[in-house]
Amino acid sequence: MTNPPSLQDAPKLRRAGRGGASHPLVELTLARFREFLREPEAVFWVFAFPVIMSCALGIAFRSRGNEPVIAGVADQAGADAIVAALEQRGEFTVRRIPPGEIERAIRDGRAPVVVIPGDPPSYTFDEARAESQVARLAVDAALQRAAGRADAFVPVNKPVSAVGSRYIDWLVPGLLGMNIMGTGLWGVGFAIVHARTKKLLKRLVATPMSKAHYLLANILSRLLYLALETSVIMGFAWLVFDVRIYGSLWALGALALFGALAFGGLGLLLASRARTIEAVSGLMNLVMLPMWVLSGIFFASTNFPDAMQPFIHALPLTALIDGLRGVVNEGRSLAELVPELGVMTAWGTISFALALKLFRWQ
Repeated sequence: MTNPPSLQDAPKLRRAGRGGASHPLVELTLARFREFLREPEAVFWVFAFPVIMSCALGIAFRSRGNEPVIAGVADQAGADAIVAALEQRGEFTVRRIPPGEIERAIRDGRAPVVVIPGDPPSYTFDEARAESQVARLAVDAALQRAAGRADAFVPVNKPVSAVGSRYIDWLVPGLLGMNIMGTGLWGVGFAIVHARTKKLLKRLVATPMSKAHYLLANILSRLLYLALETSVIMGFAWLVFDVRIYGSLWALGALALFGALAFGGLGLLLASRARTIEAVSGLMNLVMLPMWVLSGIFFASTNFPDAMQPFIHALPLTALIDGLRGVVNEGRSLAELVPELGVMTAWGTISFALALKLFRWQ
């Protein structure tokens, strides 16, 4: 009858149990990566969803060149003369609006400004909308000239097509940043809580594996498909919408890496104590929602008041998106993006350190 193993024999038993396998961190990372590939829903949200978003928004807000100004004319006595004066300019798309539908036409965007015939004519428009203000000025200038007003001078127009000025050029880096945030939080945090609810973490405690190895493996497995994720989004934008990257690919990849590490650390922190899927889902939505609104994914974060700007620029998604747009649209180097890199590094380092301290297997 053999004696039971002692504590002094534990290191030998661990080495024997591994059977010459590679480092636990490598094995855990590969296992998590394979687990991700076996989840069709996760693959869809990581790769297909941002492509669908890019396609839909790129078509909806595509660059249409020099478009005519849309002007409405109330369909009543005197409307024919105003319609003829505007159409003669060749710069307007004129729509006749029944008198009872004027406010609805402005509200729905069918006509940003509606001319009501009279002597003089009156303009109905929403002064809070920039396109209505522009349309009102253009219509007034055309009708004034038709009535005999002479311009004091003829300006010289010099149209400029700025690099990256299209909405799709500005949008794609924002979608890439949003995707890196979502997959970093959900791909890491959700997997840990799911394993905890299935009692898998309780079993892993008995294996020759440290807490740091397990947490790092979840982040490293996220990095394995980061390159593919970035390539799919940027490649689709280039092929379909001719979105160019004016900076270096190396800088773009480095920013994506910093962003993935930052949000991977946040995902670990949020999942360190959560015991149910509902709990971690609520925490992640609580973290992501402010960044969806404030960080400038679909519209510029500068629209918010100046008092909020320090808080907005301290968010990791703001730093990531600003950096991505700097590389893609402006051709900036990493040396010019040190503040953004610093913000992401701070979030990732602090989040991982706290997660390592707070994490519980059960």
